[in-house]
Amino acid sequence: MRKFLGVVFLFVLVLFWGCKQEVKPIGNTSLKKVEPHKKYVVYQVFTRLFGNTNTTNKPWGTIEENGVGKFNDFSEKALAEIKDLGVTHIWYTGVPHHALINDYTKYGISNDDPDVVKGRAGSPYAVKDYYNVNPDLAVNVENRLQEFEALIERSHQAGLKVIIDIVPNHVARNYKSISKPNGVKDFGESDDVSVTYLINNNFYYNPGESFKVPVWESDYSPLGKEKHPMEDGVFYENPAKWTGNGSRLSQPKMNDWYETVKINYGISPEGRKDFEELPIGFENEDYKAHFEFWKNKTVPDSWIKFRDIAIYWLDKGVDGFRYDMAEMVPVEFWSYMNSAIKMKNPDAFLLAEVYNPKLYRDYIKKGKMDYLYDKVQLYDTLKHVVQGHGKTDNIPPIFDGLKDIEHHMLHFLENHDEQRLASPDFAGNAEKGKPAMVVSATSTTAPIMIYFGQEVGEDGSEETGFGDPTRTSIFDYVGVPAHQRWMNNKQFDGGQLTESEKKLRDFYKRLLNFSISSSALMEHYEDLHLYNRKNTERYNDKVLSFARWSDDEKLIIVSNFDSESSQEFHLKIPQEIIKKWKFENGDYYALDQLYLTSKTKLKIQNGIGSLHLQLRPLESLILKIQ
Repeated sequence: MRKFLGVVFLFVLVLFWGCKQEVKPIGNTSLKKVEPHKKYVVYQVFTRLFGNTNTTNKPWGTIEENGVGKFNDFSEKALAEIKDLGVTHIWYTGVPHHALINDYTKYGISNDDPDVVKGRAGSPYAVKDYYNVNPDLAVNVENRLQEFEALIERSHQAGLKVIIDIVPNHVARNYKSISKPNGVKDFGESDDVSVTYLINNNFYYNPGESFKVPVWESDYSPLGKEKHPMEDGVFYENPAKWTGNGSRLSQPKMNDWYETVKINYGISPEGRKDFEELPIGFENEDYKAHFEFWKNKTVPDSWIKFRDIAIYWLDKGVDGFRYDMAEMVPVEFWSYMNSAIKMKNPDAFLLAEVYNPKLYRDYIKKGKMDYLYDKVQLYDTLKHVVQGHGKTDNIPPIFDGLKDIEHHMLHFLENHDEQRLASPDFAGNAEKGKPAMVVSATSTTAPIMIYFGQEVGEDGSEETGFGDPTRTSIFDYVGVPAHQRWMNNKQFDGGQLTESEKKLRDFYKRLLNFSISSSALMEHYEDLHLYNRKNTERYNDKVLSFARWSDDEKLIIVSNFDSESSQEFHLKIPQEIIKKWKFENGDYYALDQLYLTSKTKLKIQNGIGSLHLQLRPLESLILKIQ
């Protein structure tokens, strides 16, 4: 969800308990953990945009003018190409039915009021019906759920695990499920609206006050210059509900999440928790113990509703969830929710946003999350380095500070909330992201995520309406130009890509496939950077280096973030690492694993290793010791 809160930090948490194999922790930590036997790669795709071949991109354009992609566009060929890129999990963003400006009343779907919808296509984080899918994505709207179920099956046949969104902090202002199973009640259906708060109310209310549409600033209009018949500055809601970002105003501000209402998880307006908290030390218990803890406890109604929604989608074949705004929901709920999910499917893949580093361990250990976005530390630091005003010296301390939870800190350089790498406000050139991508993919045992179009250098420059350039809009009907060139009229063969785009995609394919096959990347890590900063001439703060190894694979990874200058130096490998590798004095050879063309000599004298390296601008080497 696009955050309109000044400076907001994004962090995603993904949990996956897949193939259970104990792996030695990286760094010096003694923490033991169950980890997958290989690295996971998540491919986030904005489902509505993926298959759209329309190149009109008219600002505020309708679905007829600008087009829309469908579930069926994810053909066997498309999914095979995504899999071959080195992907293990596909996150279909924007699947649950959310508010949008399109008339589907003949299918029994109510129209949505543009006064409380962001953009024509609507925010995927203002869910209107959790028991069905976005009708825009279906060829036959009546069969939209069946079309998504077929996509799940095709994805599985292609060897991909499926992730969808759950947004537990808020729902659309006009939430109404027409697809809910028998016996299920809508959010708010049984609320006592005469009071601000009750433990089993799903929403918070302002009794005696009606909701008012925000005052639009700077001549803003929800649908641009066009006036929609329902656009009248009025949305009936009495009493007014609190807004998704926590605003208690009956008339929220323009930059509040005015299209959503906040869910009540049993926390009073004064901050009192009206539910049982986890015992001290219970964070060290597994999900089975957490499930047993909650089994006979009375919990708020909202907890039960979201648990049932998750189980519903697991029964449909979904393999996991990405949780929006997880930090705004109490950690006890996550213990309840995630333990129930894991009891249903121990291999479920759970991913969520948490911004505050002080809360990471709580949401991993108490909340039983599997992975978190490493946003406010690694992503932000890499972005500064890529932009030329940050130092690589700031990166090793991040790994050191997170070494006890490093496996849970998912890495990324793009997602739907962030600026495109190639946009002028980030790097201005997709090539500049290459060293950061190598570091993100190879530095820890955590998963790596890429956003569709990143692998071909999409720059997100389209002026599409509600969304702004530098980010591919998630609110508008739009085509994604670089991705469309790869799609090549749904042949999915890259037939229209430029030569530079083809080379960029080839780089991603090589890197990601190496990452998921390397045993070293799932075991030991040791920093080389700070040692060489002290002991090596001409080794500077535009370079980063580290070692990764397992019993059968020894890697030295070096990246040059400088876009203008080559780097030449003798990289030193300290005695401690050489001893751990059980290498004797003498000469060894190292071959780059990305392109298999660069070979260099590792010379060991007096127990210290040295490699003479020459790196071109933005070049990275993943050197495997032969």
